[in-house]
Amino acid sequence: MSSVTKKDQPPKRARLDRDLIVEAGLELSGTPGVTTISVRDLGTRLGADPTAIYRHFQSKDALMGALLDELNGRAAGSVQTPPELWDERLRELSLATLDLFTRHPAIGAEAMTLTTHGPGELAAIELMLDAFQRCGLDGEELVRHYALLASHVLSLAAGIARARAETPDDHEGDSWLDTPLLADPRRFPLIAQHSLLLSELQDRDLFLSGVDLVIDSARRAAARD
Repeated sequence: MSSVTKKDQPPKRARLDRDLIVEAGLELSGTPGVTTISVRDLGTRLGADPTAIYRHFQSKDALMGALLDELNGRAAGSVQTPPELWDERLRELSLATLDLFTRHPAIGAEAMTLTTHGPGELAAIELMLDAFQRCGLDGEELVRHYALLASHVLSLAAGIARARAETPDDHEGDSWLDTPLLADPRRFPLIAQHSLLLSELQDRDLFLSGVDLVIDSARRAAARD
């Protein structure tokens, strides 16, 4: 009779599936200082051989696409503002995207180059199209303003997330400029004149200003029709 009891036996590893891998990827990307996700690190977190991940995702891009799509879906799903308040819904979606990308910069940075075509991305697109339609847009203007907002939110949120991840201990990490611009006033008089104001620019304020500019543009376009 074996002297090894069930109590002494090592616990069985959880059976890998897509949802488990995605959840582990989110946890890994939320670790301070993590700016990229490697399949090896993800396998270590899961207690599995990294090659097992490729049984569920054909490539690293497919894995990152699934992770990014999860963030997009969570951002869209977090919007609680009633549909008739279309402009507030767009602001809420935009801020939720920024916050999620900032908490998961290794994933958020992928938004600069990766399109997922997944349910999360589709939910966010549908929300934006619906909001601009409620504003009074249709056809080309509807699609154009969706694209303007989406490109602004995704690109700037991804850039902010990456910058904060690379300088986690920088308490000035919200500044748009890494360091003040030092310029010879004889050659660059306008930079010298506005150096203080330039140094006071904040990422989040600029992000929201861009969102409001697209919203204001949508209102003007709807008023012309």
